[in-house]
Amino acid sequence: MPEREPFRFYTERHLIVMTGLKARNLPELLHHLETVPDTCVFHHTHSHYQSHHFQKHPVSNEFAVWISNALQEKRLAEQLAAVDLFSFTSIRDLRADLVKTVNRFLQESGGKLRESPSGDEFHFAKSKSFILPTRLQARTVFDFRRILPHITSMSLYFHFFEARLRLEKRTNDFSAWLSSIGESELAERIDRLNPYDYTLDELKEKIIELAEGSRR
Repeated sequence: MPEREPFRFYTERHLIVMTGLKARNLPELLHHLETVPDTCVFHHTHSHYQSHHFQKHPVSNEFAVWISNALQEKRLAEQLAAVDLFSFTSIRDLRADLVKTVNRFLQESGGKLRESPSGDEFHFAKSKSFILPTRLQARTVFDFRRILPHITSMSLYFHFFEARLRLEKRTNDFSAWLSSIGESELAERIDRLNPYDYTLDELKEKIIELAEGSRR
């Protein structure tokens, strides 16, 4: 029989690049939201999970935060903050949902729109990722359990968040590999985890808990 492919753990580094695009009001935000690169949409909806891996925040969607604070459009901000990121497996679909929500609000506003104060414009940025291999790899579920406590938050972020959305996979990398080696039950349990419900530290502990529980 052919040897099973080991799971190779990767990590990543991010370089934040300003695009030079900015919005003072909702029409300008909508225009840019429709045309900016996918990495912009990903950055402004996910950067909090990278930079605050140990801390929960009620609103991580930067579009919603700006609309609430700079434009004082609380109702729209709440609608955008309530977007279920876990339900999407592509930036394309996430962008379409954000655009639809803002567009609907504009149509219902009757032309009564606010502009942000000078200096409080929304500045679009994009995240450039550099994917790096680590020395860690697992050939068995035993190896996987042993290594999990030692992976970094950015490695977990890459294999869970990046895999599902930017890479347009319908599952995380851990579950895909576990399924391939016959660990379907553990794979499904990990796949059911909603990473947006946890900090990265909490998510790692939950995965470790599931992996340890699978051998009992």
